[in-house]
Amino acid sequence: MNIFALSTGRGPSGIAIIRLTGKDSLQISKQITKKNNIKSKEVNICKFHDPSSGTVIDEGLLLWSPGPNSYTGEDLAEFHTHGSNAVISCFLRVLGERENCRLAEPGEFTKIAFQNNKIDLLEAESIGDLIHAETDLQRQQAIKLIQGNASNYYNSLREKLIKSLSYIEAKIDFTEEDLPHNILKEVHSSIKQVHKSIKKILEDQKIGEKIRDGFRISILGDVNVGKSSLLNLLSKREAAIVSEQEGTTRDVIETYLNIDGYPVILADTAGIRKAKNKVEKEGIKRAIKKAKDADLILIMVDASKKTINRDLKKLINKDCILVFNKSDLEKKIPKNVFKENNQILISVKKNKNINNLIKTIKLKLSKKFMKTNDILITKERHRIKLEATLKEIEKFLKKDQKKEIETAAEDLRLATRHLGSIVGKVDVEEILGSIFQDFCIGK
Repeated sequence: MNIFALSTGRGPSGIAIIRLTGKDSLQISKQITKKNNIKSKEVNICKFHDPSSGTVIDEGLLLWSPGPNSYTGEDLAEFHTHGSNAVISCFLRVLGERENCRLAEPGEFTKIAFQNNKIDLLEAESIGDLIHAETDLQRQQAIKLIQGNASNYYNSLREKLIKSLSYIEAKIDFTEEDLPHNILKEVHSSIKQVHKSIKKILEDQKIGEKIRDGFRISILGDVNVGKSSLLNLLSKREAAIVSEQEGTTRDVIETYLNIDGYPVILADTAGIRKAKNKVEKEGIKRAIKKAKDADLILIMVDASKKTINRDLKKLINKDCILVFNKSDLEKKIPKNVFKENNQILISVKKNKNINNLIKTIKLKLSKKFMKTNDILITKERHRIKLEATLKEIEKFLKKDQKKEIETAAEDLRLATRHLGSIVGKVDVEEILGSIFQDFCIGK
């Protein structure tokens, strides 16, 4: 079966790219272009026709890549047309009318590439992350994974497990043979190194997932201090209702932002004070819970009031940024005891010193989360598999490998299987659908 799809966004646009892959893609391309000498690794300038009527659809470019030297590993054609909706619709209709040719499912091109060993499972997932990347940090992370940094590392750990397992199986099968006496000691040492490496990856504060999904920042503060106005200013839209009436914000309001390349989920919360009713009390309760789950907290204080409310003081820790608003009314940061905290004087109303606040947020995130370890976990699936690998290795290390050598070998087999499933070495069929369904149709 041949599959096709629009790989660029829907028109109108200057250019649209339509992909076609499968064993009949060259023959179909010849029918549409009426050219018998389509060249690979060259740009073919041609007219595209409807084979049924002979009418011209458009004039453009054809790039032809024979398998296995293509993205999918199969014969692959790319039709570059003008990006009007009329041209795209007509072209897709014509392809759909060809025999053994159908519209691709989401991610099916990449799924075929994986099945043809052009990429591994981790690289395939990273292509999906790159497609959905909205910040430079997300782009950088996806590119590193596509280049195979993590795959190579996981494969090297898996090879160590396989080598150790082969030694143990040799010990089981050839107990009477003249095998080295210290073979189990060497195996134990190698497995401990793998255990240490995996444990280091897991102790990452979930930085990879945070880059992929967004760092969580909560704004806490007095009522009417300007929390909602700050959220609106940073998001450049009216995401939250702003009013002079106290206690307008009752529930948590979240918005996704790109703060100087950092993906951020910013939360505006209810003002912290002695609650006057049940609804406000619930809002404050949610605000405090959201702050506890946040990666960074902005404690917002009215600089003109000279003091910090007692209930708010209880929530301040050394990782918070103290944001003193209304510098248009007060030119200095009020004296306070929180010397360890970053403290910034701003005016949301006058849009003053906001850039300094953004720089401080970025610096705070980079210090808190950026690690030297290049191997970052980006998906919960990877974390679960690594934890399962670690669990089996720990079971292996606790065993008396002379008396329980056969069950110890089974522990290593399971550890190898869990680790291999991250890059798609084993047991991947049940997870393929969930991975590729989030892709674009033409990818």
